Amino acid sequence: MSGPAADQIAFDDFMKVDVRVGQVLKAEPFPEARKPAYRLTIDFGPDIGVKRSSAQITKHYALDELHGRKVAAVVNFPPRQIGPMMSEVLTLGFPDADGEVVLVGVDRDVPVGGRLF
Repeated sequence: MSGPAADQIAFDDFMKVDVRVGQVLKAEPFPEARKPAYRLTIDFGPDIGVKRSSAQITKHYALDELHGRKVAAVVNFPPRQIGPMMSEVLTLGFPDADGEVVLVGVDRDVPVGGRLF
């Protein structure tokens, strides 16, 4: 999705969204999802713990290349039922020219659980 910038918000509103870096422990097929997706198990460190996410990233990522990858996710949205699984975090990405998800990542090694600021 593209388009104009969203309405201005206060910095305090931005800080309400808790975006953390996590490391993918496991990536599995998710054939029950309406759109092609993977089930991710992501470690966010001792404060947040291990969480699950459904991610529609099948176009650009193979299951075997996701293990160990650092990803960014919103960790303070309420869990959401996606088919038979409860997705606990929203894994973040940007759309490519075709609208397919490209994961948000970090370009240096950072500890899991670090918060975006």
